Amino acid sequence: MTGAIPTIALVGNPNAGKSSLFNALTGARQKIANYPGVTVERKAGHASFADGRPISLIDLPGSYSLTPASPDEAVTRDVILGRQDGEKRPDALVVVLDAANLDNHLCFALELIALGLPTVVALNMLDLATRDGLTLDPERLSKELGVPVVPTVAVRKRGLAELLAALDGAIRTQPARTEAGAAGKAAPSDTSLHQRARAIARAATLAETPVRRWTQRVDAVVLHPVAGFLILLALMFVMFQAVYAWAGPPADLLEGAVGVMQQWVIAAIPENFLRDLVVEGLLAGVGAVVVFLPQILILFLFILLLEASGYMTRAAFLMDGLMAKVGLSGRGFIPLLSSFACAVPGIMATRAIPDAKDRLTTILIAPLMTCSARLPVYALIIAAFIPDRGVGGTNIGLQGLVLFGLYLSGIVGALLVAFALRRTVAKGDAAGFMMEMPRYQMPQWRDLLLGLWQRAWIFLRRAGTIIAMTTVILWLLLSFPKAPIGESQVEYSVAGRIASGLEVIVKPIGFNHDIALALIPAMAAREVAVSAMATANAIDADGDEDAMAQSLGERLQGKWSIATALAFLAWFVFAPQCISTIAITRRETNGWKWPMFMVGYLFLLAYAAAGITYWTAVAFGLG
Repeated sequence: MTGAIPTIALVGNPNAGKSSLFNALTGARQKIANYPGVTVERKAGHASFADGRPISLIDLPGSYSLTPASPDEAVTRDVILGRQDGEKRPDALVVVLDAANLDNHLCFALELIALGLPTVVALNMLDLATRDGLTLDPERLSKELGVPVVPTVAVRKRGLAELLAALDGAIRTQPARTEAGAAGKAAPSDTSLHQRARAIARAATLAETPVRRWTQRVDAVVLHPVAGFLILLALMFVMFQAVYAWAGPPADLLEGAVGVMQQWVIAAIPENFLRDLVVEGLLAGVGAVVVFLPQILILFLFILLLEASGYMTRAAFLMDGLMAKVGLSGRGFIPLLSSFACAVPGIMATRAIPDAKDRLTTILIAPLMTCSARLPVYALIIAAFIPDRGVGGTNIGLQGLVLFGLYLSGIVGALLVAFALRRTVAKGDAAGFMMEMPRYQMPQWRDLLLGLWQRAWIFLRRAGTIIAMTTVILWLLLSFPKAPIGESQVEYSVAGRIASGLEVIVKPIGFNHDIALALIPAMAAREVAVSAMATANAIDADGDEDAMAQSLGERLQGKWSIATALAFLAWFVFAPQCISTIAITRRETNGWKWPMFMVGYLFLLAYAAAGITYWTAVAFGLG
């Protein structure tokens, strides 16, 4: 390299203190411009070795991986690999690490070191790590990484002379491999990189606070690719068991309260149009949905606990490896997780996904996450048709196990659909994904109660607006025209006749008139399927006190086969049935093409799943 001014690139994760180190090395000898053809800033400056030889320094945008997820990260990759127009490939790298966050920052460092360029690691912000009770061994870290490691405190200009000396030595002694040779090696997965990074960070740590040690020991288990995934499944399993084990008494109280209100209205108001509307429409329909509030709150209590404790981010990391296999990145986990509450905010959260095809795929599979609106349907059918008993003589509830299976079916279905989409209409590769792990902490009960209240208010507001309005409209369509004596009012009504036409289409998959009637209004909100069946049954009861005293589940038991019930559950795993989801998809994709595609493929999946479930159940004698 005699006679040429070496170019040194400073590279590392965001927030590693890279720019502070660049400023400390170059001072006022720097200039800022843009890279050709992009809006990404190019910061370049000059420094010199101890003997006065000049060097050129460039401060590359912060990045988590050589697999870019943004224009900034693409520029960093292209400069390092010599692909950036107007920029020569660096002669050496200075990899800047946050000493207090080695676990995550070492992942990118390992990728960079593997390229074979002369490399020096700046172990930066060592003063903050020491303040937090963390003592590191730079020599041991250097031995593990195979490159020089220099402790620095950039903001105080400590370690600069040592860094330049190590860099000078690296340039003189480390031969650079060609880009082709480095690129020919298979890139390690995010999971394997993280495991190696964690191992190196543990040989290099001499002392740390008990809290840091405890966190790392827990993470070693919960982030393990096998044990961690089993723990995640176990937590989900316990969560769904609790939905049934804990919700029974409060749900019975709510159901009893609705019954008391119906009887009070019957006693207080003479028989007329208004009384029928209130008793058969509002109270029967909306009340049938409200009684499932305890199940929804229990489900969200677990979700809030996992978020507040710091575990949910670990779950996202665990899922990243699985999602990468189907062409998604871990960035899609949070939007998909949000979709368990409602697909609308989940789809809006995909705006944080930089890759357009990755984002589109996440939007299209978000409705497959089992949102809280499905829970009333699941809870109703499971309680009515699945025995309330343990499995194999254990205390594991069969009802909770079936609910767990339904949620798991939605997740598996979403992954399979993503796999297909990423190889067809949304073709592309998975993007890299790095994240900062939050500290474990005890959840604050005040925050939990506030979160539960917000979820309860959202649910009750839907019950009082969308569900109530849809139920009233359905009641009107079920009540007119009046059926002759001896004929079923429900089947004779406008809504009943529409359902009879739809029944022809859904009968091959085991659906009956009740289900056909419920599918149409359920397009407004999935919970309306329950209120629609409750309203129809209330009208059919026609004031019969014995029939009115029965729960909706008890009335369905006498009319549906188990095969039909299972087919109905399978349908709801896949069917979109939510106008709000369709509308937000149209807005986020700027047109009707993808919303219509989404509705079409989901209905086809739902029809196929229901049909397969029904005919399988019939074959086993459950028809």
